[in-house]
Amino acid sequence: MTHINIASLEVGQVIGTTEFLLTRDSLVRYAGASGDFNSIHYRDDVAAAVGLPGVLAHGMLTMGAAVQVAVDWVGDAGRIADYQVRFTKPVVVDPVDGAVLVVTGKMGAIDAETRLVRIDLTAVFNETTVLGKAQAQVRV
Repeated sequence: MTHINIASLEVGQVIGTTEFLLTRDSLVRYAGASGDFNSIHYRDDVAAAVGLPGVLAHGMLTMGAAVQVAVDWVGDAGRIADYQVRFTKPVVVDPVDGAVLVVTGKMGAIDAETRLVRIDLTAVFNETTVLGKAQAQVRV
């Protein structure tokens, strides 16, 4: 059972905002964990050669960071029933400063009968939204 009282929830309610610092070290660790060793995630020369603005964070890393706001709110990753995003813009990770991803979660819909709520996530890097239609269905 969750600590969340579904009757107290309101559509539009902000559930939280979190900043994630993604660094080149983060990208290396994520590559090792995921097995995604595409060199656009760690070599500036390769990224430039294929027309990218710089080394990019893995999309799944960005997606995973974003859903953490919903996980922190509900308190258990097992309560995420569904999660989908569209990748709209890349997150370019500076070799010195990294990249700060700011994620905000808002209550998008509430179904008291099924105890499912939709959390709409906004992920912003450099004042640009990088995920579109980022929505997590959460069982409360």
